[in-house]
Amino acid sequence: MSDAGAPVPEPAGADGMAAAILHTLFAQSAVGLHVLDTRLRVIRANVLSDSVPAERLAGQYFTAAYRLERPHEAERVLRGVLESGVAVRDLVVRGRLMDMPGPDRSLKVSVHRLDDARGRTLGLLATVVDVDEEEKARTRAACLTAVRTRVGRSLDVAATCEGLVESVVPVFADFAVVEVVDEVLRGSDPPMGPLGHDVPLRRAALRGLGADGHRDGLVGEMRRLPARTPYALAVSDLRPRLVRITARTPWLEAAPASTRLIEAIGAHSMIVVPLKLHGAVLGLVSLYRCRESEPFEENDLPLTLTSAAHVALSIDNARQYERDHVIASTVQRRLLPQHDSDHVAVETAHVLLPGRNSGSWFDTIGLSGARTALIVGAVEGPGLQTAITMGQLRTAIHALAGLDLEPDDVLARLADTADRLAGERAALPPGDRLLGQSRSATCMYAVHDPFAGTCTIARAGDATPGLVAPDGTTKPLDVPEGPRLFSGDSAPFATATFALDEGSVLAFFSGTPMPEGRQSAGLREAFADPGRSLQDLCDDVVYHLPADAHPGGAALLLARTGVVPPDRVAVWELLQDRTTPGTARTLVRDRLDGWHLDEETIEATELIVSELVTNAVRYGTPPLRLRLILDRTLTCEVHDSSPVSPHLRHARTVDEGGRGLFIVSQLATHWGTRYSADGKTLWTEQELGPATDDS
Repeated sequence: MSDAGAPVPEPAGADGMAAAILHTLFAQSAVGLHVLDTRLRVIRANVLSDSVPAERLAGQYFTAAYRLERPHEAERVLRGVLESGVAVRDLVVRGRLMDMPGPDRSLKVSVHRLDDARGRTLGLLATVVDVDEEEKARTRAACLTAVRTRVGRSLDVAATCEGLVESVVPVFADFAVVEVVDEVLRGSDPPMGPLGHDVPLRRAALRGLGADGHRDGLVGEMRRLPARTPYALAVSDLRPRLVRITARTPWLEAAPASTRLIEAIGAHSMIVVPLKLHGAVLGLVSLYRCRESEPFEENDLPLTLTSAAHVALSIDNARQYERDHVIASTVQRRLLPQHDSDHVAVETAHVLLPGRNSGSWFDTIGLSGARTALIVGAVEGPGLQTAITMGQLRTAIHALAGLDLEPDDVLARLADTADRLAGERAALPPGDRLLGQSRSATCMYAVHDPFAGTCTIARAGDATPGLVAPDGTTKPLDVPEGPRLFSGDSAPFATATFALDEGSVLAFFSGTPMPEGRQSAGLREAFADPGRSLQDLCDDVVYHLPADAHPGGAALLLARTGVVPPDRVAVWELLQDRTTPGTARTLVRDRLDGWHLDEETIEATELIVSELVTNAVRYGTPPLRLRLILDRTLTCEVHDSSPVSPHLRHARTVDEGGRGLFIVSQLATHWGTRYSADGKTLWTEQELGPATDDS
C-alpha cells in the first residue's frame, strides 16, 4: 500500500528544535535581536556590547533601552508595525544602549510583527545594527592598509615612524607618539624585554592636534619611562594597555611630562603598545583620543597590535641597514685621505657629501715634474662591500699613478683591474650572497702640469668636471665620456687638454652636480669670487646645491692652479758632448749652493745628475735638458728626445758598467721615467736635509 497521499507527520521534538534554533540565533547573531511584547517592552534580547548584559534590557521599553533621541517618533513607527503588520526595514535612528558611555550613535533598526498560527499578534521582532561600529570597522581596515602601504618603504627609522603616525592620525587617533630605544636609532641591537627603567627612549615621530605648540612633544627629545605607569608596564610584560584617563587617574603624578602632554591635548583615552620583535623591545607607540572623540575600545586593540608588529619589523630592517651603513661609512672615511695634501703648484680642498652609498672617493697625488693628479670617483651602492671596492680601486689608481702614464692609459688599466675584480666575484660559490650583486663605478683622472699651464682629463662614466676662471666665470669642461668601470665595455678612453690661467679653480664632482636644466643662480654666486679661501668656496658650493642633489652621496674636489715660483726651478739646455756630465755637475752645485742645501744632498745630487746625463749623452738623442725643482723634495730631471728607456740592472763584480741607475736608485727616494710626444724624461726625487747656515 502506497503512502504517497498520506500527510507528512510532524517530526518528534519540533518544539525542542525550535527552541534550539532560537537559542543559537540569539547567541550567535551578528546583529542585535530584540523580542518585544505588545506594550513594546523587551522580553528577550541579545546585545553586541559586553558592557551591558542582556538581562538589563528585560522589561525595559525599547525606546528607553536604547535612549533614542526621538522616542515618540520611534514608538509611533513600532505601533504602526504592530497594527498593520507591514515591516519596517533599515530605519536609521540616533541613540545609544543604556549604560553605554560616549555620545549617541547611528542605529539601523528593522521591525517585523510576530503572529501565532491563529493570526493573533504576539509582539514584535526588532533587529538593531550599530552603523557607527560598521564605519569603525571600515576605518580600522583602511587605517591598517595605510600602515602597510606607508610604513617600510624607507630604510630610515625616522621615516618609518613618521609613516605610522601619518597613517593613524586623524582617522584612528587624535594624537600619536612613537618612541624608539636610543641605541636602536644608532644601529645597535635592541635590548631583550623587559625593558629596564634606565633605558632611554627618543621620540622619533609625533603627530596630532596641538603637537606644534607643545614643548614636551618635540621630536628628538629623550626620556626614561617612569615606573608604575602604562608606558613602563607595556615594555615590561610586552602587552598593550588600553587606558581611560580622568582627573583621578593615579599614575599621572608619576609621569609629569606625560601629564602635561595629556592635559595640553585634552586626552581622555589612550592605547600604549610596545614595539617588539622576537622578545626584544625596539620602542613604544602611544595613541590618544581627545576631547569629543569616542574613547578607544577593546575592538581597537587588534589594529594597534598588527600595526605595531609591522612597524617593529620595519624599524629592525632600518636599524640593520643603519648599522651596516655606519660600518661602511667608517671604512670609507678611513680609506680616504685624512687631510688635503700640499703641492707646489696647486691648492686643493674637498667635501664628502653623505648619502646612502659608501663608495665616493677623491685623491690628490703628487707626480714627477711638480705635476699633480686630481681624482674623484664613486662606486655605486650601499654597504661594506661598496666601501671595500672603493678601497681596492683607490689602491690600484695610486699604483698606476706612479707609472707616469697618461690619464687615458691610467683609466684603461684601472678598467682592467675592475674587470678582474668582477671576474673574481662571478666565480664565487652559488650560495654566496655577493654573487648576484652587480657593481658599477665612475672615475675621473686629471693631471695638472704647472710648467705647461694645462690640465689633461679622462673620465670613466659621468663624473663631471668644471672650470672657474680667475674672473669668476664658470663653464663645464667637455671631456669625452668613457665606459663605466665594471661595465665590461672595452671601448677606449680619450683625453681632453685645457689651458689654464694661473688662479683658475678646477671643480670635480663624483657625479652630476644637479639635474640638467636646474643650474641655480645660487651655485653661480658661490663661484662668483673664486679668490676666497678654497675651503669656504667648497662649502658654499655645497650650500647652494638643491636638497635632492646627490642622494647617494658624492665627493667634491676643488683645485686652485698655480705655478712653480721661478726661484724654485732651474733649467739648462745641454750639449750632446762627453764633457757635458762635468758641466752639469758644476751647474748643479752652484744652484744648490744658492738654495742653501746641505753638503750631503749636494754631493748626492751631483752623482745622480752625472749618471743621468751620462746615460742621455751615450744612449739618448738631442736636445738634452736638465731641470731642478725645489719643493718639499728635490727633483732632478733629464730629458732627451729618444723613446728608448734605460733599465735598472744589478752589475756583477767583474762588470765594468751597468751600475749607473743602480747608484741612482740607492741615492734617490723615488725615481722613474715618463714619456711624452717629444721623448722621455728620467727623474729622481730626494728627501731634503736641513739647509746650511746662510750667514
